[in-house]
Amino acid sequence: MSQALQQQYGEELYQALRQGRTLAPLTERWPTISIEDAYQISLYGIQRRVADGDRIVGKKIGVTSAAVQRMLGVHQPDFGFLTQGMAFADGANISLSGNCLIQPRAEGEIAFKLKHDLLGPGVTEAQVLAATEWVAPCFEIVDSRIHDWRICIQDTVADNASCGVFVLGEGRVDPRQLDLPNLRMQVFKNRCLISQGLGSAVQGNPLTAVAWLANTLGAFGIAFKAGEIILSGSLVPLEPARAGDHFSLTIDGLGSARVSFCA
Repeated sequence: MSQALQQQYGEELYQALRQGRTLAPLTERWPTISIEDAYQISLYGIQRRVADGDRIVGKKIGVTSAAVQRMLGVHQPDFGFLTQGMAFADGANISLSGNCLIQPRAEGEIAFKLKHDLLGPGVTEAQVLAATEWVAPCFEIVDSRIHDWRICIQDTVADNASCGVFVLGEGRVDPRQLDLPNLRMQVFKNRCLISQGLGSAVQGNPLTAVAWLANTLGAFGIAFKAGEIILSGSLVPLEPARAGDHFSLTIDGLGSARVSFCA
């Protein structure tokens, strides 16, 4: 794919984000699109956001659990960038229209705050642990600019890993004090328990997922930076979010997070 076409698709996705609308899957329009092409499209969109005054505050891995992969029909993780404009405080009431969310879905994750830089390849779980200042409970609200979530891996990577917004809970715990694979999460929607999962749902261990992301982005020359937030992937299936919905989650030993939605 030429650079001009990468930028064209990147601009289309950027405008879809700003206007709250969807596009036909890129993989239907250009069947030979590669992961490299998709990454370059995503990078263009991030550069547009930064040019508009936003700033990068972290990275994310997505589609890590078998449940989410089955749900979306994508069979390998995706990766993308977090910006300041995506970040909301615990308990936020998020406007679906004001934030141009189109077809949002909530998922529960463990977020990592870094105190040291990391650059792959060759990053290990032990290095991730040593570079982490704290972990926190988190809601990521994923959203797709691809019509009806008809995505392949190239579509979601190009669409910045289907990022919408994210909400960090107030808990801050040193991960060395936790058995990350065996942490248990429960997710509630409108006070009803809708799902639960363990830390092991993300590639067996959230540390493994973060190391994978560091190494995958390292192949593109992109480093994790001290102070960044890294989202390690959902422990539970995605759940559609609509105006009037209230979500909460708890993670044993880590704390809780809450988010609500309005029109």
